[in-house]
Amino acid sequence: MTTLRFRVFGQAMSVAREQGEWVLYRESHTGIKARIYDVVIPSDLKQDELATYLDDIYHEMASDKHPSVETL
Repeated sequence: MTTLRFRVFGQAMSVAREQGEWVLYRESHTGIKARIYDVVIPSDLKQDELATYLDDIYHEMASDKHPSVETL
């Protein structure tokens, strides 16, 4: 299973490849992950396109302090 970590406008998230699908999780500071069901990432999206996709979905969360999506 492939898991990639991101900081999406300040929020820690991860994307895992599970059974051929991309699955998005919100991560807490204590290490607890919660699956995000209301965001569907196309299964044919390439790994190097995930940060751009998350930026497109969550752009309204951008702020002066957190202006972008970062790959961790």
